[in-house]
Order: sequence, then C-alpha cells, then structure tokens
Amino acid sequence: MTSLLYLDSSANRSGDSVSRELTALFAETWRAVRGPAGDRCRYRDLAADPVPPLDTAYCTLGRRLERNGLPPLADIDAWIRSPAEEREWALTRSLVTELLAADTVVIGAPMYNFSVSALLKAWIDRVGFPGVFTDPDTGESLLRTTKVVVITTRGGSYGPGTPREAWDFQTPYLRAYFGKQGVAEENIHFVGAELTMAAVVPHLAHQQSLAAKSLASAREEVTALAAAGRPAIRTTV
Repeated sequence: MTSLLYLDSSANRSGDSVSRELTALFAETWRAVRGPAGDRCRYRDLAADPVPPLDTAYCTLGRRLERNGLPPLADIDAWIRSPAEEREWALTRSLVTELLAADTVVIGAPMYNFSVSALLKAWIDRVGFPGVFTDPDTGESLLRTTKVVVITTRGGSYGPGTPREAWDFQTPYLRAYFGKQGVAEENIHFVGAELTMAAVVPHLAHQQSLAAKSLASAREEVTALAAAGRPAIRTTV
C-alpha cells in the first residue's frame, strides 16, 4: 500500500497561499488516482503545529551517537541519559518515523528571504538526526526509493537567466539536503510557481500574465507528478 506525507510550511494560513493551493492539489490528485490504495495520507501543517527548534539535549544525544558509530534507529533509546534527551528524542523519533513510512513526500516550500521558511528549516533540522536514515545492514539510505516533490513559490522571479537567479538559495539547498539524506537524484522533483506577488505589489503588476502562466504550468506539473506511479487499472474478462 502506498503512503503520502504532505507538508505545508507557509506561514500564511488565510487561504490565499499559492504553495498551500498546490500541495492540496497534489494530495487531492494523489488520493483520487489511487482510490482505496491512497488512503494512507499523513498531513502536517508546520505553521499550525510548529516543530520546536533544536536544543542542547538534541545535540548532546546526537554527538554521543556519532562517537559510538551511529547505532541503528531501534537502538537509540538505550543511549539516552536524561529526561531532556528522552523528550527531544521522542519528538524527533515521531517525525523521523513519519518520514520513513512515506513512499512519497510533497513539501510546500515558499521562498522567504531567498531561502526556505524557518518553519520548514526546523523540521529539516530535526529529522536530520545523525544516522537515522541509514540501513544498519547494508549502509544504504532508507530514503533511496522515496519520491520527494518540492513545490516552490516565489513572489518574484528567480529562474534561469533572470537577474536574481543567483539569489535562489532555496532550490539548491533543498536539493542538496535530500540528496545528502540519500534520496536518489531521479526521485527529487521541483515544481515552481513564480511572481506570486504580481497581483499584490504595484511594481510587479506588469508581470501578472507571466505569473498566471507560471501558476498554470505549476498546476499541470503537480497534477502529472501526483498521478505518476498510480496503480494499474485491472480489467476482468
């Protein structure tokens, strides 16, 4: 049975968030094309339920594990030495387990100050706990077959050939992060909608047609990626 982890990281929960619109489209399409096989969908709103930033106990436990060869996920409890470490690991383990259980992960990642939101960064920092994505038997990543779809939204334009192309610290960062965690390159997909502020900011008003085109293209890509890999339709004779 397939499973989806669906994350929103936009601070804007008013209903006009473009990234939230596109992640919802992905999830709705993903469920629709799979029917009963698509029942396993876990949603996490990182604005409504923020992941706490890391603290000393998280770092202390992580360093202890690194000094001792990174024990497998199932053995980490045995290395806890304080109630603070126990609390940090309980929170971390639930997020890691949630990610490991997903065949597909879709992330709404609006650009904030040329990178990702602090809400998404807190989740990334916590699930990146040392060694948790390494198969203890083979040394391979437990995420190597996971499909990751990142939906990026930007108020301006940062695509190839634009004046602000070099200001995009969002896409390269996320590509590097998931690559480092062992997600296969062919399983990392980015869909972008640009100029999302064209209808709001006066100096971008002349870009509204380009914004509409970018959003339409993003909707098509999101729908195609969500439908990909759907179960084959069985027929009886």
